[in-house]
Amino acid sequence: MIIAMIFIPLERLLPLDADQKVLRKHWLNDAIYLFFNGILIKLGVLVLVGLLMIAIRFVVPEGLTGVVQAQPIWLQAVEVILVADTGFYLAHRVFHAVPFLWKFHAIHHSIEEMDWLAAHRVHPVDQIVTMTASLLPVYALGFSGTAIAVYALVYQGQSLLIHSNTRIRFGPLKWVLASPQFHHWHHANERQAYDKNFAGQLPFIDALAGTLYMPERMPRVYGTDEPVPPLYHQQLAYPLKQLAGRVPAGELSEEPGDART
Repeated sequence: MIIAMIFIPLERLLPLDADQKVLRKHWLNDAIYLFFNGILIKLGVLVLVGLLMIAIRFVVPEGLTGVVQAQPIWLQAVEVILVADTGFYLAHRVFHAVPFLWKFHAIHHSIEEMDWLAAHRVHPVDQIVTMTASLLPVYALGFSGTAIAVYALVYQGQSLLIHSNTRIRFGPLKWVLASPQFHHWHHANERQAYDKNFAGQLPFIDALAGTLYMPERMPRVYGTDEPVPPLYHQQLAYPLKQLAGRVPAGELSEEPGDART
């Protein structure tokens, strides 16, 4: 409710698409993601990171973790954001490059009307693997819980903002901090924008890797041409059914195949 009380008025005051409704198409489906997906993701990340930490804790020198923990909290927080977003970038790029993984990530790219609520439409497998890639090096290096909490708050707030239906621009900071302009282009269903802007928070990572695309205009069309079913339970099962080659035709939208797959 707090998030809705912030972002719904913000999207009404500074809309990118003024004609888009608050209760836009598939809003209820994305609300289900908001209320139920977090439980699956948190449990999955807890188990996966926990198991991997058992395996790698003997590899990271105690001296290194001691140096990390001796730093001031503000510096640790900055480093956590940098380390975590590098992991996010790499995992995100892999989900676009590997056909098996793209089936999971296509759920997120099926968003056709961008807003704060749409940020939650992410398949649990996609989010669990991506968050593990982000957080595992952070925990392995021994960053403090306070610094990680700062990262978590910044990540959550920025994730909602960059998906939001707002015309907020960051000026020169757009090259440093992810903005709606930056991330909307990642969701654009326009050929020149395919496989661009993978970072979650730091666009300069894309600039360094050669995957940055951020023209002044905003995208005209979002989503993917790949037919993705519209309902939550169908979307959870969709990647596995796709891989098995048995998606019932009635579950799919009436759209042509995606050129990216």
